[in-house]
Amino acid sequence: MTNRDRGMLLLLFTLALFIWIQDLSWLSTFSDTLPIIASLPLFVWLGWPWRFIQGAWSLSLTGLLLSTIGFFLGSISGSVLLFALGWSSLLWAWLSVRVEPEKRQSLNRLMILPIMAFPWILLDGQMIGWWFRLSGTWVTGTLFMHLGYTVVQKGTSLLVQGLPIDISASCAGLNTLQSMLIAGSGVACIILGSHPAYWPNIIFLVIFSWIANTLRIITICWAAVAVSPAFAAGIFHQLGGWLVLFIMFTLCSVIFSLEKSLLQQSEGSIKKR
Repeated sequence: MTNRDRGMLLLLFTLALFIWIQDLSWLSTFSDTLPIIASLPLFVWLGWPWRFIQGAWSLSLTGLLLSTIGFFLGSISGSVLLFALGWSSLLWAWLSVRVEPEKRQSLNRLMILPIMAFPWILLDGQMIGWWFRLSGTWVTGTLFMHLGYTVVQKGTSLLVQGLPIDISASCAGLNTLQSMLIAGSGVACIILGSHPAYWPNIIFLVIFSWIANTLRIITICWAAVAVSPAFAAGIFHQLGGWLVLFIMFTLCSVIFSLEKSLLQQSEGSIKKR
């Protein structure tokens, strides 16, 4: 690693710090914040070892242009997503010309993690959170109704057996959603590796995240009805973030492992023909 590389790392760290401190509200819940902070170390770990090519180098013009556009539009709009895309483009502009050619394919696959290292879902995705809450409330109300409870739903609020339950913004799982996407992306990289099925599964991670978050809402509502609202809103609610991550990790591991096995069997049968 040359002095220019070290200077690039310092620039990336400074810009990342600038993005992170724009709005510190995302640091409110440790269980949801930790995976976001861990996204970049996960990126480094999954890409290890990082072997740099020798000789003079210059940044990729495409990556540099995308980075400039991202930071410019982010500054105008205040969008953390645009900042994240600009920062990740700058990282790619550097690494794509520095790492050995055989590592570049895996580099492209891992770039989802630097994008997820900034809390843009929480800070920019309030509409996503509202839909997560509304759909999760509807599924929960329908389930309790089928279980024989008297249920009245109004928006993101439920009345179960006369007990009012509000699916608040904290149940939207926006921080948790980003954490789940990070966990799912890591599992996909580890299990599916360089297989072409990796990218379609990255898209499906949003669906898996919705399932996991809806299960969290159901569990919290069950705790409120079966035990007490105070219990559901206390430590049980705080543990819900870790529960969702565990569900997401387990769900992705099982599905990706099964998918990998089926793909290998399919490819093996094709080769035998």
